[in-house]
Amino acid sequence: MQSVQAVPNARHPGAGRRMARDTPKGRQVTDAARQAVAALLAGRDRQRDLLIEHLHLIQDAHGRIPTDLLAALAEAMRLSFAEVFEVATFYAHFDVTDTDPPVEIRVCDSIACQMQGADALAAAIAAGTPARLQRVPCVGRCDLAPVAVVGQNTLDRATPDQVFAALAEGATQPVLPPSIDYDRYRLNGGYQTLARLRAGALTAEAVLQALDDARLAGKGGAGFPTGRKWRTVRDQPGTKLMAVNGDEGEPGTFKDRHYLETDPHRFLEGMLIAAEVVGAAEIYIYLRDEYPAARAILTAELAKLPADGPRIHLRRGAGAYVCGEESAMLESIEGKRGLPRHKPPFVFQVGLFGHPTLVNNVETLWWVRDIVERGPAWWRGHGRRDRTGLISFSVSGRVAHPGVKLAPAGISLRELIDEYCGGIAPGHTLRGYLPGGASGGILPATLADVALDFGTLEQYGSFIGSAAVVVFSQADDLRAVALNLMRFFRHESCGQCTPCRLGTEKAAALMDQPDWDWPLLQELSAVMRDASICGLGQAAPNPVLTLLRHFPEVVGA
Repeated sequence: MQSVQAVPNARHPGAGRRMARDTPKGRQVTDAARQAVAALLAGRDRQRDLLIEHLHLIQDAHGRIPTDLLAALAEAMRLSFAEVFEVATFYAHFDVTDTDPPVEIRVCDSIACQMQGADALAAAIAAGTPARLQRVPCVGRCDLAPVAVVGQNTLDRATPDQVFAALAEGATQPVLPPSIDYDRYRLNGGYQTLARLRAGALTAEAVLQALDDARLAGKGGAGFPTGRKWRTVRDQPGTKLMAVNGDEGEPGTFKDRHYLETDPHRFLEGMLIAAEVVGAAEIYIYLRDEYPAARAILTAELAKLPADGPRIHLRRGAGAYVCGEESAMLESIEGKRGLPRHKPPFVFQVGLFGHPTLVNNVETLWWVRDIVERGPAWWRGHGRRDRTGLISFSVSGRVAHPGVKLAPAGISLRELIDEYCGGIAPGHTLRGYLPGGASGGILPATLADVALDFGTLEQYGSFIGSAAVVVFSQADDLRAVALNLMRFFRHESCGQCTPCRLGTEKAAALMDQPDWDWPLLQELSAVMRDASICGLGQAAPNPVLTLLRHFPEVVGA
């Protein structure tokens, strides 16, 4: 057979010949980067689902993630550089850069902080220091607005001088609030219910019946019956897992942080009871990265628990609101981008690592011990206007005393403000409110006497969700409020589906104009509601549509 030789191309000499490379293909790992990453990972497992945890190690050590260390991490974990890069750049708290100085100061610019002067605070900080400043979405301290964060040290009701002082003193670590530790919790009867359950003195069916009789609804926003969810997971075949959603990123919400920072073991006991009832082999707690104090408290208190239950993993978010959606959270726990999954299958069928998974919110689990010990009648004994139970309202905005307010379900906004918040802030008059954070829409003062609970606000185009109440007055520009919320959704869209990715971007651009194109905004809203994969895109139009419905004079409709 006659051999065939490659013939050089007349235009491109050398074409047709296999040429030797001057450098190896792909991004190369330097010895220095390899050694730096090896030191950070010393003694740690390197399985795929720990990718985000290991990215945090680099970010914490350097204030950013240099690309040479990113490449070394990919090599150490036997992953492609592209795979590691796409995860690192998906999350807002990972700063993948080689040239920029580390971000030292973050100023929250979500709605509660903006109302309390975040713009002026950020401008003063930028003018007074060369330190790198970043405007960020809600950090979960809306009752203490405006908030600045220096490193991991949150400064409540921040002033420029406080920020400059923290920088000068190197005060970059979180300040831990007082909380009930393991020993104190045990002295007050803690973990006795769990012990009775494990010993057989209390049956799993009795726990489920108590939750059913109390009609405890999930506190994460959807309000699904807790007992029914536990039964559904328990009845699935095979190994079962549990995931706790501590990623409360909804602007205006901070109740979970409050409970984790004050009485963490009440939550942990409820979590362990749930795992025992459904038969979960392992538990993953997913905590938003904006809560470093809560993370430090949990890390210390988890270490005090006896090693006789399911293995507990504390996983750290990285700044992605979409990971509050349960399937996106599971993707993040697995070390991936937090992209919501298509359903079915549902997470109770095919969840974390492919196993049936129980997903509960922090506050939901926090109430389990009380309901089992005090009885369903105690829980049902609270409520107004034919509603039952208690609701932890995160209240911020124009009230005299913002904060977490534990109030009966069915209470009205007016009662909540007058009885629990010391009234409206001096000099302000109630104009409107968010009953359920950014997703819940904007309601007018004329609806301040409507019961606040699941199923009571939907007829007004709104819902209570996670009970994040932000109060507005005559001092607030409601068009600017709606634009702030839409910009939040635009920033937090994961980009997976076109209706949400482009819809939020286009809506924000339209709302930034002096005259709003209402036909186009309504058309965009319909597409986002009907075709978005998850609740982020489906709920993003709510502030716009409720503004049109209840405040037509504000938007010229």
